[in-house]
Amino acid sequence: MQRLLTISMIFSDEEKILIKFVFERYTARRLTDEFPEKSWTKRGVNKQLKKLPNTGTVDRRPGSGRQCSARTEENVETVNDLVLSQEDKPQTHRTVCEISRETGIHRSSLPRIICKVLRLKCFKRRRAQELTDANCAARMKRAKLLL
Repeated sequence: MQRLLTISMIFSDEEKILIKFVFERYTARRLTDEFPEKSWTKRGVNKQLKKLPNTGTVDRRPGSGRQCSARTEENVETVNDLVLSQEDKPQTHRTVCEISRETGIHRSSLPRIICKVLRLKCFKRRRAQELTDANCAARMKRAKLLL
């Protein structure tokens, strides 16, 4: 048995305005038949038609959608204190994983707070190899051989 995938209809602003002005005279079936090039589904048009008499608009309700729970003022201040070294205590900054463990904020939310709200850049600390004089001499010798 084959399952059909339903794709949620996303209407552009122009399409919503068109539906708003003809919704008293047209049904969903008639709208989908009149505008076959729009590739609207009957279900999507019905949803828009039902929304219009209740709200009087085709726009989303204010406050609808998922709330930002991680980017509160309190969390932003906490992350700001932990992510930057303090002037009197150098080298006291923390990594994203350390901040996540201490604050309980999810690890994927922290880069958003650091980059978008605090306008800082996240870098992962890496150890670099120090070259000795012998390493420099060996590199120079091999580079000359290659050339």
